[in-house]
Amino acid sequence: MPSRQWGRGRTAPVTYGVMVLCCLIFVTGPAAALNPVYGTGQELITAQVAYFERWGVVPAELFSGAPRAAMTPATALFVHGSWLHLMGNMLFLYVFGVMAEEHMGHIEFALFYVGCGYLALLGYAAAHAGSQQTLVGASGAISAVLGAFLFLFPRARVTSLFPFLFFLPLRFPAWVVLPFWVALQWMAMSRPSQGPGVAYLAHLVGFSLGFLYAWARYGRREKAYGRATVKPQPAATEGDSKP
Repeated sequence: MPSRQWGRGRTAPVTYGVMVLCCLIFVTGPAAALNPVYGTGQELITAQVAYFERWGVVPAELFSGAPRAAMTPATALFVHGSWLHLMGNMLFLYVFGVMAEEHMGHIEFALFYVGCGYLALLGYAAAHAGSQQTLVGASGAISAVLGAFLFLFPRARVTSLFPFLFFLPLRFPAWVVLPFWVALQWMAMSRPSQGPGVAYLAHLVGFSLGFLYAWARYGRREKAYGRATVKPQPAATEGDSKP
């Protein structure tokens, strides 16, 4: 995956474990529509709504003081609303998470992932404190990974596929690709929303937290690391969705 000798012979069990866990939770839950226990038609839709409300973040409930609600920013990190939502997030986590975990170490990366993901969803909920819409997905945590990656590996080459360039694969350093991704999130957040959609604010909060954590934890000495080559990723527009 990366160039030079970085990552050779090493593993990223937390990254792979999170990917497996998210996939298992999704395929056994109602959103995948594969488990017959949830029924079909309206029965399935009702089960999906109840499932997301139980495990996802409902901002209005989160700040009500209920102990169960306080755990939802953690449980929501492992719940996804659709196949596209799941696959996009897992691809981003695979591309950027392996190198970040190898650099941070497994325990630190696990705490970093869950902690920043929790705070990213908490930040979104605080900005929409009266909302009854449910928020699920790992994008807040994965955005934190992207932020840390930018600081740790700014010269890493990332191959991106951009729809407006007819999906032509182009290679750019992380310091070009990831700020461009942030700009897309910012512009998308500024557009008026028509109902449930993507929690762009959670992306921006997560990215900022990840970058600041890496800056505070590792400092300027990380600039000594050279370039790395990262496997292809799709257009960087994927994120959390609210069912």
